[in-house]
Amino acid sequence: MSKIEMKTPLVEMDGDEMTRILWKMIKDELLTPFIDLKTEYYDLGLEHRNETDDQVTIDSAEATKKYGVAVKCATITPNAARMEEYDLKEMWKSPNGTIRAILDGTVFRAPIVVKGIEPCVKNWKKPITIARHAYGDVYKGTEMKIPGPGKVELVYTAEDGTISKELVHNFTGAGIVQGQHNIDDSIESFARSCFNYALDIKQDLWFATKDTISKKYDHTFKDIFQEIFDKEYKDKFEAAGITYFYTLIDDAVARVMKSEGGYIWACKNYDGDVMSDMISSAFGSLAMMTSVLVSPQEYYEYEAAHGTVQRHYYKHLKGEETSTNSVATIFAWTGALRKRGELDGTPELMDFADKLEKACISTIESGKMTKDLALITTIENPVVLNSEEFIKAIRSTLEEML
Repeated sequence: MSKIEMKTPLVEMDGDEMTRILWKMIKDELLTPFIDLKTEYYDLGLEHRNETDDQVTIDSAEATKKYGVAVKCATITPNAARMEEYDLKEMWKSPNGTIRAILDGTVFRAPIVVKGIEPCVKNWKKPITIARHAYGDVYKGTEMKIPGPGKVELVYTAEDGTISKELVHNFTGAGIVQGQHNIDDSIESFARSCFNYALDIKQDLWFATKDTISKKYDHTFKDIFQEIFDKEYKDKFEAAGITYFYTLIDDAVARVMKSEGGYIWACKNYDGDVMSDMISSAFGSLAMMTSVLVSPQEYYEYEAAHGTVQRHYYKHLKGEETSTNSVATIFAWTGALRKRGELDGTPELMDFADKLEKACISTIESGKMTKDLALITTIENPVVLNSEEFIKAIRSTLEEML
């Protein structure tokens, strides 16, 4: 069988630790035997980021703007322990944060639903996609410890020198204070990314904040979403047969628990951080969660929703066997390949991506899986495979399909 041709390269961002090991296995076993794989390669492993003063991360994001589609391996965001372990020049920022800022993107995360891995919420039948705004709020917060009595104010000094003030609190004793911000441009990008993605996958879109309490901050999010929807997307949503609605975050949580799934739930930065972990855990595992960064200019960067699996990597370095789940990383590749095929008009590439995903799901549903899934499956007597065996089992299933 001849290999599937690619017209345009993907931007390939390699990563760290155990996911880097899986990355090579996936390419060797599941991709290059079947596709004439074209990528523009960037090594985002921590050592190389350190060597390049993190310029490689910026270059990879700029390349994503050029080619439109990227696939990213999990990477280390260094802390003090990593500074010492890798002898870093400085504590480099999260690559995901850097890429999100450059692409001005929104993160969409959805569980991979497999029979035998049952959701904790019994009425969930379809995936719930979390759309997380990836700028500002508590993640850009400025904090201060207040040592004793005194007044804290928000002060805005306009370019012409005009000053506006709002009292935060009159402290009668020690306390704490935090300032948060967001910007209209970023909220507008968030809204358009959400509306575009809903049209792309033809699912209803929910958006939730707490505008009843936060009458200026959260209300601005609500107003911007509504204005953009009414002006630019209302007719498109009607034509696609999907809906957009706004609700309060506490009401959204109650609705989500009673729903059967099958929609996109857009959240502010912190809410999205928390809710995506809740959704992934309740559906089964972070290793069974897709993640794609979508910009309003329609650049796409696909990745796994989990980290670098450090504990397994240290076992691997000692020559010990690991049973690491590679599904989310495989689905990062399939998502990128499908989008590349869609943009380039290459249906055979899209068909291959579909088949590889089905091969992953069929392999698990046949009872062959990694240890993390074997611990939670309802399938009787599952066969626990190591990292390499699992990828090879998927290849066997894929070859039967092809």
